[in-house]
Parts: sequence; C-alpha cells; structure tokens
Amino acid sequence: MRFLLVDPSELPADPMAAESALLERAAAGECVAHVWEAPVSLAVPRSYRRHPTLDEARARFAAEGCPVHLRLSGGGLVPQGPGILNFSAAWMEADAAGVRAEAIYLWLCGLLRDALAEVAVPTHWQAVEGSFCDGRFNLAWGEGEAARKIVGTAQYWRPIAGTAPRRYAVLAHAVLLVDADIREANARANAFEAAIGSGQRYREDRIVSVAQARALGGLPCDGPCMPAFARALSAKVRAAAAP
Repeated sequence: MRFLLVDPSELPADPMAAESALLERAAAGECVAHVWEAPVSLAVPRSYRRHPTLDEARARFAAEGCPVHLRLSGGGLVPQGPGILNFSAAWMEADAAGVRAEAIYLWLCGLLRDALAEVAVPTHWQAVEGSFCDGRFNLAWGEGEAARKIVGTAQYWRPIAGTAPRRYAVLAHAVLLVDADIREANARANAFEAAIGSGQRYREDRIVSVAQARALGGLPCDGPCMPAFARALSAKVRAAAAP
C-alpha cells in the first residue's frame, strides 16, 4: 500500500496529538505520512519521568518559550525548531516489533538516504557517539571518526484492540537537521539536560545540518536547503510503499 501524505493542516498543531492521530488512522487500515516543521521546543521520551526535577524544568522552559513534549517513542532528547524537518509514517503491522523493527529501521533509513542524495548529501547509518538521541540507525554524513549525525530515527508500536491475531499500529519517525542552527539546538538540549541533572552532555561537533554538509562538500549555497529537501522527501514518500 502506498503512503498518503497528509497535509499538516489536517492534523492537530500539537506534535504529540498529531502522532496519536496518525496512529489512529493506521489502526483503521490507512497508510499515512506527515512531513512538517515544529516551533522551538524539545521532545523527550516518557522515560525522562525518572528525573525528579522534570516537571519543574519543563515548566521553566515552557515559560521561556520552549515547551518540552513527552513523546511516544523511546530514545533520548531531541531539539525542535526552525530548520529541523520531521517525518512520520504510520501503518498497520501483523508481526511484532521483535520480528520487524530492524527491517523497518532499514526501510526508513533507505528512504531518507535517497532523499538526501537528491540534494547531494551522501549518508549512511551508524551510531555517532556524543550526538543527542544517539542510535545505530542514525543517518550520518562523513566517514569514520569524522562522521556526524544528520538524522535521528525512532519507532513506536501500539497494539490495536480487538484484533485477533494481534495487529499493531506502527509509527516510524525521523528528525532531520536541514537548515538548523546547530550551535543553538545543541546548547538548548544541553541546557535542559543540565536542568534535570541527568549528567548527559552532547557535542556540537558530532552533528551536522544538510546546509553545513553541502557547504563543507564545496557545493554552492544560494539560500535555505529546506524547500528543495522537503520536496525531495515528499516525492520519495509519495512513491514509497509500507515496508
């Protein structure tokens, strides 16, 4: 089944509510995707509730214009804001996560790698130690010790009530650094980790944006990369079938 690319205006403005809406459509048998930018904010997994000062820190950051959302998927903290593109896809799965999760990550990474290749940014998947929300299914630009994270990925599986055998609504998500202010985003992530006393600290030199990768590769920059990349990604999504 091909993906229906949902217009952001058809979904709730709150990113977490939009994720739930996509999962509901997946549970009803649809195959849907969403490409969008979020306002300045942070997203953390619900596992961050283990930090006693989480609610206090969230209230302070929200008062300063940076709400902190508790997202459905696991992983770590992710900054949001101008120049950061989000992609979510949701559909129904018959097999459990333990059977299908890796294949879905590889499908997601392949789709995003192909979209980045359209704007002349070659990538591959690997962990990048020191980057926020690190994982082995990051997309990275550069080789070996010089590799920097450019995309982070995550999944969330929700059992669909009343299905026998059990079926699942699956959400595959990616956060893509396109024209983002890397220094600001990384500093904001570190400030929140410090506020909750997690002991976690991220390195700015372990992440890169599409714009930076193009410039470091000697490609001309005549404006923001977001419009061209968003078009390339949307075209890949429209042509893609659920994995």
